[in-house]
Amino acid sequence: MLTRFHKMHGLGNDFVVFDARTADIAMDPSRARALADRHTGVGCDQLIVLRACDTADAEMRIFNRDGGEVEACGNAARCVAQLIGGAPTLSTRGGRLAADAGANGVTVELEPPKFAWGHIPLAEAMDTRAMPVAWDELERPAAVNVGNPHLVFFVADCDAVDLGDLGSRIENDPLFPERINVNVATVRASGIALRVWERGAGLTQACGTGACATAVAAIRAGLAQSPVSVSLPGGDLAIEWAQGQSIRMTGPATHVFTGEIDLEAFG
Repeated sequence: MLTRFHKMHGLGNDFVVFDARTADIAMDPSRARALADRHTGVGCDQLIVLRACDTADAEMRIFNRDGGEVEACGNAARCVAQLIGGAPTLSTRGGRLAADAGANGVTVELEPPKFAWGHIPLAEAMDTRAMPVAWDELERPAAVNVGNPHLVFFVADCDAVDLGDLGSRIENDPLFPERINVNVATVRASGIALRVWERGAGLTQACGTGACATAVAAIRAGLAQSPVSVSLPGGDLAIEWAQGQSIRMTGPATHVFTGEIDLEAFG
């Protein structure tokens, strides 16, 4: 039996999306990892399963390409909103999202960010505005939870950082019991330039929650004002946030193709 899926991306951060709201499908870390493989599967950064939900238009389950299930994905939320259409609400492990798919892009509203060390979470208490830690040249990051955990380093040139090496080391540091997403950002007159190492996925063309976390950290530190443009390798996102408020992210979502696959062939 073949199961339908959608291949989508948000600024190059790509997804395999299964709409299982009317007929549930079985998904586990092993199957998600096999489907996400770019050589022997469909290939994606994250695999998304939509399920029926009593409290929202859809429940969104998110699996990274290593098979791990995670709480939130901003780019995927925009893609799902475009797929459903209109102004859907989405339930995730990281909270409830409201979205609006319009002609000029998709806006997703995330719950207010959390800053307490236990909400990141960290293995020990410390100031999350400027943590007294360092990995080589990356030091004193801010930590923000925007539905999933992020570490943000502000540097002179984010393109000069060897994020392929440092990202993996930081993601798996014992200081982060649930691992961490790693952002390196440079504040410029035109906005924020950003590169992201996603836990369980590695370097990606774009990360929606990373853009949100970085914009929040910059605004909180007085380095930027809302709204702010965040430029990633795959393109730009517009982020709005004020203290104590929800975060609004606006950007494109692209439907690449629809296909069918035999899920039983993937475990």
